[in-house]
Amino acid sequence: MANFAGMSPAAMDRLFVALGDASRRHILVQLAERGALSVGEASRGLDLSPAGITKHVKVLEEAGLVSRRLAGRRHVLSLESERLLLAEDWIDRYRSLWEHSLERLAAVAAHLEAEGEDSD
Repeated sequence: MANFAGMSPAAMDRLFVALGDASRRHILVQLAERGALSVGEASRGLDLSPAGITKHVKVLEEAGLVSRRLAGRRHVLSLESERLLLAEDWIDRYRSLWEHSLERLAAVAAHLEAEGEDSD
């Protein structure tokens, strides 16, 4: 598989794996809606242990979806929206290919149906 927008296949895998979990999406939504937040604020409402939250944040960081900085003793997360845009671009690229393929398939089906009606 070729690189997409300068990302290796492994980096793309990390991105989509990170987006594939509801708890991680919850953290991303919190950051998107509220801006930079502490880890505790971003994960509020999740029924996870601190170790579980740390694991999810690490996956998001490794995917490039969030960055973390220290503010005193607090770990503050920020959304890295460029990575979300890359995911959106990848989806849009393949959506248009599939839509084109489906349009061609529909045209073939319509042609075959019309031929079948002509032979009746």
